Amino acid sequence: MERRRISLIGAPVELGAGLPGCAMGPGAMRISGLAPALAALGHEVVDDGDAMAAAVSGVGFGGNARHAPNIAGWTRSLGEVAYRTLREGRLPIFMGGDHALAMGTVSGAARHARDVGRPLCVIWLDAHADFNTPMTSESGNMHGMPVAYYCGEPGFDGILGDDRATVDPANVFMLGIRSVDDRERQLIAERGVQVFDMRAIDEFGIAAIVRRILAQVGKIGAMLHVSLDVDFLDPAIAPGVGTTVSGGASLREAHLVMEMLCESGLTTSMDLAELNPYLDERGKSARLLTDLTASLFGRKVLDKVATLATIP
Repeated sequence: MERRRISLIGAPVELGAGLPGCAMGPGAMRISGLAPALAALGHEVVDDGDAMAAAVSGVGFGGNARHAPNIAGWTRSLGEVAYRTLREGRLPIFMGGDHALAMGTVSGAARHARDVGRPLCVIWLDAHADFNTPMTSESGNMHGMPVAYYCGEPGFDGILGDDRATVDPANVFMLGIRSVDDRERQLIAERGVQVFDMRAIDEFGIAAIVRRILAQVGKIGAMLHVSLDVDFLDPAIAPGVGTTVSGGASLREAHLVMEMLCESGLTTSMDLAELNPYLDERGKSARLLTDLTASLFGRKVLDKVATLATIP
């Protein structure tokens, strides 16, 4: 694993979710030892503190979108931070914060990718598709809308300019999905989003699926944004999230995804989203996110080649 210049950026977004508490997520990640864990692997790690939402007024959408001005402010702010960090040659890890943060982080990464003439791919590790819009959402919670937003769906006028960079839906890979609204299901099928739900993981195995995804990313020479929602994991091992859905990824499945991402060397930016310490059990979920992130950036038990060499 090459030595990376990593910037940790707090994104205490919580008004996109239905329950309060995600604003405490960045603090919990710091207490869990994320920075020293990455530094111990040989990376140059800087904690850039918490971002702040830009002041926004007069932003409102048709349909149902709760706290639209606040989320618009976060989108503008995080988009600029993501763009600037990548332009400076650093790898940003955004510590959330609810998943509405990805409206900004992915948009900023897409803007940088456009500048350097590369596509952007997104691996979306989540129980939910998050492909609602203000016109389709029943709850109005904007943490259920980020993928639709950064893929350019209509209904979000006024957040960023009309020339904003978007992500080709065919370059979005959803892994671990197990809760999708009817209208979302129709939209992701129409747009060509690549979805690997928990049935696909059970049927084909997570290694085969991730290997296929990484091959596609590598083939087109894309930058890769990894967005990890706590509810990708089974709530038995990661209870600190307000949107639990049973039957999620196991500890070993999650670590295998991270280890394969590490071996690929393709990751250029990352989100850690939806950690709600108020709902956690003595920091259990925060520590697991730290361990998973360390796996993505090089932590391993034994060298892979040496391990395979011992098998008859």
